[in-house]
Amino acid sequence: MESGHIDAAAVRGPVDLQIILESGQTFLWRRVESADGTWFRTVAGTEVIEVREETGGLTWRSTTDAAGILRRRLGLDDDLPAIQSAFPDHPVLEAATTRYPGLRVVDAPVVPTIFSFILSAQMRVDRIHENVTALREGFGEPIAWRDTTVHAFPTPSALARAGEAELRDLGLGYRAPYIEATAEMLRDDDVALNEIAASPYEEARAALTQLVGVGPKVADCVLLFAMDFDEPVPLDTWINTAIEEHFPDAAGNSYESTSRAIRDRLGPNPGYAQTYLFTHLRTSGDP
Repeated sequence: MESGHIDAAAVRGPVDLQIILESGQTFLWRRVESADGTWFRTVAGTEVIEVREETGGLTWRSTTDAAGILRRRLGLDDDLPAIQSAFPDHPVLEAATTRYPGLRVVDAPVVPTIFSFILSAQMRVDRIHENVTALREGFGEPIAWRDTTVHAFPTPSALARAGEAELRDLGLGYRAPYIEATAEMLRDDDVALNEIAASPYEEARAALTQLVGVGPKVADCVLLFAMDFDEPVPLDTWINTAIEEHFPDAAGNSYESTSRAIRDRLGPNPGYAQTYLFTHLRTSGDP
């Protein structure tokens, strides 16, 4: 086992590990209580990583040297003060930034993120975590870690082989055929993710919607949280409420027109601003 520490002085701005990993951006981390405290665990490929926040920075332990992976996955190289200072001067964004000054946008692995957000449709955050865990434990590669066994996220080939019936047995409901069909498409490279990542934003969003179970909102989540796009503003219930209550001039007559309008209203980092709005409004329940 390897271990290390990322000093807070080596990161521009604050880091709030819990809100980053439990704000609905990613469902690939699990909070773990152990004899030496609370850790957050993920599997990167086949490497197990655990990290926790301590005074002076982040401490990690892993099957590999995880410092670089954590910097990327947790947005630690983002200049957070500069990003926040570029937000529009608006009371709701000021409240969100004040409440969660260490919220950063994640950079998660793209294939697990696609499947995670297909599972997110009409689902509570805790239930999404349960379904992602079920996929891991049902079809992912087992990895020995300390005194337990954890599982990698299954490959598209493994999910395609599983088939709809076995996926339904995990409790995925109507999402099971979406998972199977998209797994087959990704296994056969019917949708070229590398080409999508290099495309202009709106072209990339349209290309992702070729995947079964991926509409514009899920595509925006994948582009923002896993493909390094700054522009996406996933239009879910909370963001639509924010538009209605705080940015009514951004309400359009289609997903595309509303997306363009709210991006213009949220400044040079609309995806980041959206993440602050979503987290603030969802956790306060008060638009």
